[in-house]
Amino acid sequence: MLNKLDDSQIQRYSRNITLREIGNKGQIKLLNSKVLIVGAGGLGSPLMLYLTAAGVGTIGLIDNEKVDLSNLNRQIIHKTSSIGRNKVKSAIDSASAINPGIRFLPYPKKLTKSNAISVISKYDIVADGSDNFYTRYLINDSCYFLKKTLVSAAILAFDAQIFTFKPKGPCYRCIFSAPPKEDLIPSCVEGGVLGSIAGVAGTIQATEVVKELLGIGKGLSSSLMIFDGLNQEFTKIKIKNDPKCELCGKNPKIKKI
Repeated sequence: MLNKLDDSQIQRYSRNITLREIGNKGQIKLLNSKVLIVGAGGLGSPLMLYLTAAGVGTIGLIDNEKVDLSNLNRQIIHKTSSIGRNKVKSAIDSASAINPGIRFLPYPKKLTKSNAISVISKYDIVADGSDNFYTRYLINDSCYFLKKTLVSAAILAFDAQIFTFKPKGPCYRCIFSAPPKEDLIPSCVEGGVLGSIAGVAGTIQATEVVKELLGIGKGLSSSLMIFDGLNQEFTKIKIKNDPKCELCGKNPKIKKI
């Protein structure tokens, strides 16, 4: 447990420390915090880079995929020379070069029902940068049972959605009760995505994670933020607990992972 910043840390994080809302105390709290990032892709890239630079002391990263040439329009943490490598290892190499003082915990595997609880339980906050509904719902349900704050985002084409789910607040199933049919919503492969949209969403996610760790500002809990990049518009929609939610409602049907 870190109690005091050394001279190097004071210099590295000086722009954070100058902020009244953070200061020395807040920076120490960040360095003692643990965040799990799910997905080392378009959203996970800016998340990883900015949380590393901000000084989040322990960052776990889970992803089972390898870097592909088609990833590089948006997955900025990877390089052309990384093609064929596991994304987790590639991402940690890049992040370590920015800030070697961070403890990185690699999980080069898929998040599943059998490991979700054991992995997520080790962290203060989860940042969901996954690209599929199965994983998104699995993370939501696991965080609900573990009473963990979840900062989640999704992107497609020119659009992004960002939302924060906190214990006792509305969950992902309060907004979208069940995963859509596979052929109903296109993936990024089918529908495409502008790389910078991932950057916008991922950096907002990183900001929300820092705010939640420090307990500062007004977060996105109970709100769904929608970004329309084509028309450069942000919209916030208030979200309430759904009493009929199968996970967190009055008569839940989902009682375990």
